Amino acid sequence: MKHKTNYFLWGLTAFCVIAASLLLWFVLFNFRSLLGAARTLVSILMPFIWGFAIAYLLLPVFNFNMRWMEPRLLAHAKKPGKAKGQIRLFASIITVAEGVLVVGILLSLIMPQLIVSIYSLIELMQSMASYSTNLQQMITDLLQFNPILENNFNQAFDQAVSQLSDFVSRFVLPQLLSLTSGFLSTVTAIKDFLIGMIIVIYVLCSKDLFCAQGKKLVYAFLPVKKANLVVDNLRFTHSVFGGFISGKLLDSLIIGVICFVGLSILDLPYPMLIAVIIGVTNIIPFFGPFIGAIPSALLVLMADFQQPLRCLYFVLFILVLQQFDGNILGPKILGDSTGLSPFWVMFSILVFGGIFGFVGMVVGVPLFAMFYALISGLVSRSLRNKHLSDQTADYFDLGFIDPLTLERKPLPEKQAGKAAEIGKKQT
Repeated sequence: MKHKTNYFLWGLTAFCVIAASLLLWFVLFNFRSLLGAARTLVSILMPFIWGFAIAYLLLPVFNFNMRWMEPRLLAHAKKPGKAKGQIRLFASIITVAEGVLVVGILLSLIMPQLIVSIYSLIELMQSMASYSTNLQQMITDLLQFNPILENNFNQAFDQAVSQLSDFVSRFVLPQLLSLTSGFLSTVTAIKDFLIGMIIVIYVLCSKDLFCAQGKKLVYAFLPVKKANLVVDNLRFTHSVFGGFISGKLLDSLIIGVICFVGLSILDLPYPMLIAVIIGVTNIIPFFGPFIGAIPSALLVLMADFQQPLRCLYFVLFILVLQQFDGNILGPKILGDSTGLSPFWVMFSILVFGGIFGFVGMVVGVPLFAMFYALISGLVSRSLRNKHLSDQTADYFDLGFIDPLTLERKPLPEKQAGKAAEIGKKQT
């Protein structure tokens, strides 16, 4: 009987290896077709992706509306059981309406300034020739007593103007045209967004039902201990991810408002447009301030090319604003919500941003923090099961562990001293 069992296991293992090899061969030789099918599936599911993502972002607003509406409306309901579902539907519709209203107000404030800035850029490109001619003539007059230096400057200046004009004609203007055409060809995106709004209402109404059904499936197919672990990990994931996203949105909203007020006081151009750019890019950890500040500085410089000091004032203001956000406002709102070191923050932004673009840069940090915490938990449980310490500091000066007594043996004195110094710096 034992031999039959061994033969069966060997046969099953061989079958699994052969099946996995055939599957890998099929995937490698049909990669493009599978990738196209995956893209088609994603495009079909895009309304649902929109719906779940927006519902998750609007969840705090929905919960606030429910806490405010439910006790007041249930107090006057004749059938509380039926009224509860109607209240949830009403609260979800109100939540979606509030979100659409906020986005509509922002677009109505941004679009006029965006159109003006595009026209200003086009006018700047058209007048660049006269600006360059006047600047060249002014510097030529200053250098007229040194013909060699004047000749070298004229050659360098002509080359710089030629390269700048070539860059604008080849890269900047096509990007503006593609941006304009992109705004005109967003019918599919608008359709997905509108369907997504309907899905948002259903998701918000049924979120408790979905959670209950998910727990039911987990406990149905997993042992109770593993099911408890899965549910706890999902709850932890929601707290980390949701806390980071909601905190970062609040932080970016406050920064955007402060930026708008500051730009208005300094009388700098496009205050609403730049405030929205700074606020939106501030959602991206680490790189966000730079991503938003560079195009905004170009907008300020473009608006009044003859007064470059205004651009300098803007850069100084943004530096002060980002220092305030990084050292005071951000820690106050977010605290140490991710528990990641700066290295892992940069790593997660670059990796997820390279894979998923802007969305990856936004959600990369909380996603990586979630994986980091889950792996740390698994490592800690494994070490505790082996009756070993799960504190990183205990491993800096570790040479080896005695397999019989589990006693930690230190490194030689010189290496231990260096390890201790590294540990102090890390902590």
